[in-house]
Amino acid sequence: MRTTAKKQYSKHRGIALLVALWLIAVISFACLTVVMLLNFDLDIADSKINGFRARQAAEMGIAVGANPVVKRDDPILQASGEDGASFNVQLRSEGERFNINHLLLVSNDKNLIKEIFIHWGIDEDAAQGVADALKDWVDSNDETELNGAEKEDYEKMGRINQPFNRPFYSIDEMRLARGMELIEQVKPDWRDWFTVWSAGGLDVNEADSEKISIAAECNIEDADALVEVVRGADGVRGTEDDAPFKSLGGGQGGQSVLDLLRVPEFYAPIVNQRLAVNDTTTRIESIGTAGETRRKIILVVRNRTGRPAILQKTEEIIP
Repeated sequence: MRTTAKKQYSKHRGIALLVALWLIAVISFACLTVVMLLNFDLDIADSKINGFRARQAAEMGIAVGANPVVKRDDPILQASGEDGASFNVQLRSEGERFNINHLLLVSNDKNLIKEIFIHWGIDEDAAQGVADALKDWVDSNDETELNGAEKEDYEKMGRINQPFNRPFYSIDEMRLARGMELIEQVKPDWRDWFTVWSAGGLDVNEADSEKISIAAECNIEDADALVEVVRGADGVRGTEDDAPFKSLGGGQGGQSVLDLLRVPEFYAPIVNQRLAVNDTTTRIESIGTAGETRRKIILVVRNRTGRPAILQKTEEIIP
């Protein structure tokens, strides 16, 4: 009897110990969960605070960059505050990109668009098809280009009220044209090549040699030489020793832009429509940083140094 009672007592003690250990584990888990939730809430609060501070810093950078007396190489374009927030501003010309509306509606230069796509590695037939579809998107008629797409073609794709038959209001609208998904796959950063805000042709004082060589259909070496002339002795664009062209027809050492690019005389009228100088549209890119949080604000302004007009303002969260 006494032995049986001891066994039952030991069994009950063992069960009680297990229950106690289980309760301790549950309480520990609950405490850990509370701590994790508190940390999560603190991270959210910190992210909101830093996000606000980063956005404020970016706005300060925009205000500095919009000042007409500030130059590209001005050290004031980078600054840090006492609270640790900072901004970094870049002043760039919108003329360094191809104006898609100018190419499609003013110069009717689908061939250049096709050549850009081919340069990126797109098959010639596919490149022509996308160029035709872009043309159909912006023209005012319902006549389909040879390999383009009009209303019936988009309806077959389940898309109504397309194309818009007007100029692109933003670069992102280009993604709606048939075939642009292929461009996006091959060239994810294709947006860096196009704009809707520049005055017209590609600005040879601002564009890189790769774009210039495609526009002028010249050797990359000739385009590199032109860029070197513009950048001056220090090789940096936007500094005091720059030697920008004042026109396509004249200037540096008595040679014109087309002479330096060795464009054949018979092809000059076409290339002249593709190129320009001294575009007055400026892209101000300001990145504000607070802690690990960054915010980017882009302001596109026309006539920054004269009577400025804001064309576009966008904000981005940078991972």
